[in-house]
Parts: sequence; C-alpha cells; structure tokens
Amino acid sequence: MTATTTNAAMNTGAFLAADSPDVLGAVGGIQQNAWLLIAFPALGALILLVAGRRANGWGHILGCATVIASFVYGALLFGSLLGFPAESGRVRDLHLYSWIPVNALQVDFGLRIDPLSMVFVLLITGVGALIHIYSIGYMAHDQEGRTGRENTERRRFFGYLNLFVAAMLILVLGNGFVTLYLGWEGVGLASYLLIGFWQNRPSAAAAATKAFVMNRVGDVGLALAIFLLFANLGTTQYSEVFARAGELSPGVLLAITLLLLLGACGKSGQVPLQAWLPDAMEGPTPVSALIHAATMVTAGVYLIARSSPLYTLSPGGQLAATIVGAVTLLVGCIIGCAYDDIKKVLAYSTVSQIGYMMLAVGLGPAGYALGIMHLLTHGFFKAGLFLGAGSVMHGMNDEVDMRKFGGLYRFMPITFVTFGLGYLALIGFPFLSGYYSKDAIIEAAFGQEGWRGWVFGGAAMLGAAITAFYMTRLVLMTFFGAKRWENLKASNGKDFHPHESPAVMTAPMIVLAVGSIAAGMFFAGGDRLTGFLAPSLGELQEPTHTAIPHSMIPLLTVVLSALGVLIAWLVVGRKPVPVERPQRVSPIVRAARADLGGNALNNALAVRPAFGLARGLVTVDSRGVDGAVNGIAGFLGFSSGRLRRWQTGFVRSYALSMLFGGIVVIAALMVVGIPT
Repeated sequence: MTATTTNAAMNTGAFLAADSPDVLGAVGGIQQNAWLLIAFPALGALILLVAGRRANGWGHILGCATVIASFVYGALLFGSLLGFPAESGRVRDLHLYSWIPVNALQVDFGLRIDPLSMVFVLLITGVGALIHIYSIGYMAHDQEGRTGRENTERRRFFGYLNLFVAAMLILVLGNGFVTLYLGWEGVGLASYLLIGFWQNRPSAAAAATKAFVMNRVGDVGLALAIFLLFANLGTTQYSEVFARAGELSPGVLLAITLLLLLGACGKSGQVPLQAWLPDAMEGPTPVSALIHAATMVTAGVYLIARSSPLYTLSPGGQLAATIVGAVTLLVGCIIGCAYDDIKKVLAYSTVSQIGYMMLAVGLGPAGYALGIMHLLTHGFFKAGLFLGAGSVMHGMNDEVDMRKFGGLYRFMPITFVTFGLGYLALIGFPFLSGYYSKDAIIEAAFGQEGWRGWVFGGAAMLGAAITAFYMTRLVLMTFFGAKRWENLKASNGKDFHPHESPAVMTAPMIVLAVGSIAAGMFFAGGDRLTGFLAPSLGELQEPTHTAIPHSMIPLLTVVLSALGVLIAWLVVGRKPVPVERPQRVSPIVRAARADLGGNALNNALAVRPAFGLARGLVTVDSRGVDGAVNGIAGFLGFSSGRLRRWQTGFVRSYALSMLFGGIVVIAALMVVGIPT
C-alpha cells in the first residue's frame, strides 16, 4: 500500500472507532483487492473467447455472472469509501506493481479509489449488468433470425461485452494517464469488435472500421498530451501531475488541455469527430445501449473531469470545451429531427446529451460535478431508451424504420411505459431525472459572465426545446397513430406480428425506468452527489448571478420543452404519417439528413488528404525509391554484361588487349609529356 493509502487507513481508524480492528481489517481488505473489479470481467472474456463452441450452452450465464460479481464488489468498495471522512480519506492510490521502470520514465500500474472513479464503477457495472441480462433474450432472437443457428455466436458476443467492461474499468480506475490510455485503447478495440459483430454485413464492417479510425484521431491527441506532461513534469501519475500543475507554463497548459479535448471529442463523439457514433448503430442493440448510454461515450467526459486541476488553471481550455459542448448539443438535436431510423435518432440524442455534459465540465468548478450528474442520469434513461428500441425491434422483425411502426402501445405495454418514462426524463419533464441534471447545467451556463452566459445558456435552452420535438416525434411515430405495419413487410421480407418481449428483456427495462424516475431527485437532494464528488472535483461553485433571473430558468426551460412537444404533435401527431419518406423537403431538412456536412467535412479534412498522401507516397515509392533501386540494378546488369564479353578465354585476345592498352598509354604520355 502507498503512503497515501496508509494515511487514509489511519484517518479511517479515527473516524470509525479505535477499538474496531475487525471493521478496519474488512475495509482494508476490500480496498486492497480492488483489482478484482477488473479481474472478474477480464477472466470471463478470456474463458469465453478461448473455450470456443464448448461454451455455447453456458457462455451467456458466465458473461452475466462476471459483471454482476464486479458490480457487487463495486458496491462493497463504494460502501467502504463512505466510511472515510470526506476531507481527508476518500482519495487514495493503490499501487499494484511497477509497470514501466525505464530510467526517468517510472510508471506504476495502480488504481485510484475516489468518489469520481467509484460512481463510474457503479454505473459501468450496474447498467452493464442489466444490458448483459437483456442480451440473453435479445441475442437468442437476433442470432436465430440472422443465421438460423441459435446461440452459436452468443458466447462470443458475451466475451466481447466482458472485454469491453474490463477495459472501461481500467480506464476509470487507473491512477495515471498511461493506465487510463491502456483502458482507452482497450475500449476502442472492444467497440470495434462489438460494432462489427455481424461480420457478414458490409455496413457493419464499414461502421466498425470508421469508428476505429476516427477514434484513433482523438487518441493521437491524448497520446501527445501524455508526452507533453512527461516532458514537462517527468511523470504521468495523477497525484504528481495535479500537485505540480502550477509549474506548467500557460502555453504548455493550453496545449495539453486542447489535446486532451481532442481525445475526448473522438471517444465521446463530439464535433468534429461525431460522425462515427450514429454509424455504430450497425451493431446489435445491446451494444448501442452499452456504448451510447453508460460507458464508452462518457469516457471523454470522464477524461475532462479527471483532468479538472489542469482545466481549472487553463481558461482557454475551459472555453474550448464549452464551445465544443454547445455546438455539439445543437448539432445532435438538429440532425436527430431528420432521421426515421429509431436507433439513429437515439444515437444523435446521445451526441446532443454528451454535448450538455461537455458544456458543463467546460464551465470549470461551476460545472464539473453537474456534468457527472447528468452523465449518471443519462446512463439510466438513455440505456432504457435503447433497450426499449431493441424491444420494439424484437417485436417487429428487426425493423428500425419508424414510418413502418404506429399504434404499438397496445401490443407492447411494458415497452411503451418504460420507454415513455425514459423519454420524459430525457426531455426534462418536471421531477424526473433529466429535469434535475439538465436544468442545473442550463442554470450554470447562464451564470457565466458577459456574453458567455447568453450564448451558452441560450444554446442549452434551445437544445432542450429541440430535444422535446424530435423525441416526441419518435414516440408518436412509434407508439401512436395508425397501425402502418399491417399491410407492409419488414426489411427482411417477413410479416409484422408485434408482441411484447420476454421477461429477461423487460425486467432490465423496468429497473432502468425506475432510475429514470428517481435518480435525479436522489442525486440532487441536499446536494448529495456534488458534495460526494467534492474530494475529486472540488467544491461546486454556485453562480453569483445569471443572465436570466435564477427562478425563471426552470420555468422557461419547461415552457420551451412543452412548445417542442406541441410542435411535434402538430407536425406528426394529428396528421397521417406517410410510409414513404418525403423527398421534397426544406433545405434545413436536407442538410440535417446529410448530417450537417459532418461526413463531408471529415472526408475533406481527413479522408481525401489521407488518400492523396497515400497515393503520393505510393508514387514516390514505386517510381522514386523502386525506380532508383531498379535503375541501379539495371545499370550494373548492363555494364557487367558488356564487361563479361571481354572475358573470352583466348590468349590472343588478351594479348591484343594488352597491346591496345600499351598503345593508349604511350599515346597519352606523348601528348602530356614524359615526366623527368
């Protein structure tokens, strides 16, 4: 145990009771063995991926059991953390072993146990366990429908899920930037495997490749930031970096925070690296819930929050993060209005909601904890929405086109209720989870000084109105109106027979719906969450003034959200929804259908230059390097062939050559003169 951990244990003794060695021993044992959090899912992934077809019958059970075990241990560890006084003992580093001992580069592999890492552990393992359980039913149906071989690949799917969870736990529990980077890359690999799980579909393979490559762009930024930290401070461990952050010059600090932001944009799907996120819907729906709700896309927000001591000292880095968040939340909202694919609408909703989180953490001490609170509430209602979408697909032969739905609330009552609660939480319906977390971010944004309060607060409030519009449109087209599916066939050619999902799928949806109702109130009550996170993120700074009167902000937000709901009802609810997608639309809708130029921008700035550079290098290699090598070889071959002709083997030829050479030498001497 490190000195930090030892001191923390001493503080615990004073806090609990000097005469309770059994309690202290149990607490110390739980924390000392925190590596088990990662070991459970990692071991599950190893067994499932190595055992092969022998694990087909029980692989899904093992996959669920390992994540549930990790959640239980995480809950115990969380409980042990509560026994420490907040001001002295809730942040500690657990040293496991020396990972990279190379001269000046000394990197320890260890875990940081603190409030920030523990709330992520509970979110990842808790929501992850529900998604694993849901996948038992979903993947049985999905696999049978796609290949005709029920359960033959479900074991591999659960192995990938376990690998993903293990990588995410390394990411959030690591005690340094290099350890975080290990989990960061592991998450990228696991997401590639999960998004491209249906390997026989070219669209899935392309989406997986796109996600992998675009994430690499952000990963370069994170790697360069780590290099700069080591070059300037000689360390990458959190405790040392944050203690010495004041030694960094303003220019270096700005460069580090911008590079960290680039990494966060890639992993969290923020502008300009957001285009991979909707395409990731090609993976099975549980993957969408896992990636888009509670885990991978939140990694970027975690990175900024974890690096809060650096951003607090860098106003430029804070401003850049705030701008990225504000732009992204509006871009995601606008594009979400134009799609008819239920999963892609939810994907762009995720882009938008992560924008809110990025906006919050960009506000500095006034928003770090608020961004994490919205991240947690979002984990409940967005996971519930994705699982609800998967339930709809389960009952509708994997159809995702909302224009082929309608009137499903009669056939899927549990899905309708749970999905509806997630929808209400997302749009900020009063006293549901999103109401507390999103409104707090809007208030903090309006609390910024000068033009920033109006711009960022206005963007956040406008985003709330647009969110209410496109989410109401989704609910109306899916669950209400005429049963448009009656005379249609699904995309796979089968008839529609809508029905409710089995209990193994609906039970996790019900649990998440409860979280959608109560999580926000629980976190916000008595500043419970912000106070708990204070040892990791600092005390939350309440705004001293707001551009709009403080009491008016929640009311205006609710009114604008209600206006968005009303407009959606006027546009979709009271009119028949055409099955065919209208082609004559406004320029705004056409732009939104084209992702507001996101893919075109990436192609122009990255793809085409990369292809051009590759073609240029191929030309230089083939005609320059290879040409020079081949030219030298050809010259030597030609000259050696000519010289070889002189080797005839006849003495008379050699004598004639010597005579000719002698004549040439004598002639040369006669011309230049014989030296004396």
